[in-house]
Amino acid sequence: MDQTLYFILLLIALCSVSECVQRQYHFINVLKNWTEAQRHCRENYTDLATVDDMNDINELKKSVNDGRVWIGLQRMNVDKWQWSSGEPALYLNWRSAQPDGRDECAFMRNGEWNDYSCSNSLTFICNSSNNRLVFVNQMKNWRDAQSFCKQNHIDLVSVRNQNENQQIQKFINDNKISNDVWIGLFRVRDPWQWSDHSNSLFRYWNTSEPDIKGKLKNCTVILPNTLGQWHADSCSNQYPFVCHEDKLILITENLTWTEALRHCRQNYTDLVSVHSVEMQNKVMNVVKRASTEAVWLGLHNYCSMNMWL
Repeated sequence: MDQTLYFILLLIALCSVSECVQRQYHFINVLKNWTEAQRHCRENYTDLATVDDMNDINELKKSVNDGRVWIGLQRMNVDKWQWSSGEPALYLNWRSAQPDGRDECAFMRNGEWNDYSCSNSLTFICNSSNNRLVFVNQMKNWRDAQSFCKQNHIDLVSVRNQNENQQIQKFINDNKISNDVWIGLFRVRDPWQWSDHSNSLFRYWNTSEPDIKGKLKNCTVILPNTLGQWHADSCSNQYPFVCHEDKLILITENLTWTEALRHCRQNYTDLVSVHSVEMQNKVMNVVKRASTEAVWLGLHNYCSMNMWL
């Protein structure tokens, strides 16, 4: 095998392996209420445990004893807008007086966004491979449009900044699309929020949970003897708890890219690699703590082959 090609394949493999171990759980066998547990985790680790998927559930079950154990999910009665891809909506371009708080999905008209009932039918735009946009001239409700895009392309279109918004409007004008179009923005009315402000929508409630009717059960415990499923509980009760420690470390020193690369390799593993939407969300959660406008990633152009690695 050509030595240069071998180096590239080896580099990609190492980046992929390093991505697989981004969060480490720590079981703290000390009785505390939820707020005290949160404070302990934030002072000594990253935060109370966040759970993204069944792999995390399985890791949690390995580390905890029998009995109730706090994790970082708390009832906050917060709603937010996010993209169908799972990315948080950091850029918003609402028309005046929008959103009005009554509807759950968003469409674009003349470059501006409007909220609208998800059950209404509109044409829509999908993201496709190679950053292409695809207009689908079929009338569908938002959920059906989302399913169509995911089955046939990538997803309903996301709009992450003003430049992308202008590109989509140019696409609409160039294709003489005269009607309103669904975009991938929707409102998440989820009263349960993670302590570290993670965007994870994964939930693993036990049957009939969360049971909060007439009760002040605003915090979440896991019960290992129920396969790690979750129960709502009073935040004032005292239980052991699980903290998580992110393997993503934000370095607050201002460095050039080369200096940042050297620092990460000498002190940690490497500059971060982003290979998935899930990884992008984890990076975004850490980047929120940065004091600068931009933060370096591990992506660079390998000039002799004109490839980004």
